Amino acid sequence: MYFLETEDVVKQYSGHLALNKVSIHVPEGKIFGLLGPNGAGKTTLIRIINRITAPDSGKVFFDGRESLPADIYQIGYLPEERGLYKKMKVGEQAVYLAQLKGLSYHEANTRLKHWFEKFGIMPWWNKKLEELSKGMQQKVQFVTTVIHEPKLLIFDEPFSGFDPVNAELLKKEILELKQAGHTVIFSTHNMASVEEICDNIALINHSQVVLSGEVNEIKQRYKTNLYTIKVTVESGSAYHEQENKYYSVINMKEFPDGFVIQLKKEPELSNSELLRLLSSQFEIIRFEEELPSMNEIFINTVSQSK
Repeated sequence: MYFLETEDVVKQYSGHLALNKVSIHVPEGKIFGLLGPNGAGKTTLIRIINRITAPDSGKVFFDGRESLPADIYQIGYLPEERGLYKKMKVGEQAVYLAQLKGLSYHEANTRLKHWFEKFGIMPWWNKKLEELSKGMQQKVQFVTTVIHEPKLLIFDEPFSGFDPVNAELLKKEILELKQAGHTVIFSTHNMASVEEICDNIALINHSQVVLSGEVNEIKQRYKTNLYTIKVTVESGSAYHEQENKYYSVINMKEFPDGFVIQLKKEPELSNSELLRLLSSQFEIIRFEEELPSMNEIFINTVSQSK
């Protein structure tokens, strides 16, 4: 089941076509990566989903029906450009923002103190925002994004400005939100993060969707039939390459504990058959298929769709 869908969304600004019949399908309870180079149209699409702006044509479907104005209370949005009030006290500001999202003062106060303790920022409750480090400020904004427990969470470059420790903390929280049943749209340029946490993606380039699907399925779709095997010193030393129609050796390197061989197989040969053939020639220590990274797929797809 799809929790959020856009259907042929078009948006134009002063002669610039920002979105050209963009359709995405975000499964319920999954993390959906919205990817693309700068200027591709990602932020425009996010603004339309949030009802900050309206499409020129096309539709947005939310929780199985066409989107309604009240749906904004079921969305938590963390924009790339953070926007908290620097002169206002942190706790006071967080409570105010939580109340804007429909929580009572008491409920907002209780939930916020739980999150502030969890993130180690409780000592800054009565400080002005400008007294906090950039990382601390971003933790506060993350908390104000999730505090009303919305069905849909949209994070635009959430790890920007975070050190590795706090980026890992935030990643853990996003995965826990998914486990709790929330649907997440995750917009980023960090393809390593996409591989780690995203279930599905849509890649937008030049205002159009140029690639979409499950992350694992996409990696399988772009595989190049390359494999790496590690074999014992004895079997590698005894190997004399012979021509065969099933695979070719691309590279072979000797290390103290064995040989590492990169090879390319013919598409019609299954992994099991390849392993059987190799086992007749080598004593295999490791057998691994080389799948392309999401970064390689991103670059390749964007380059081809220019």
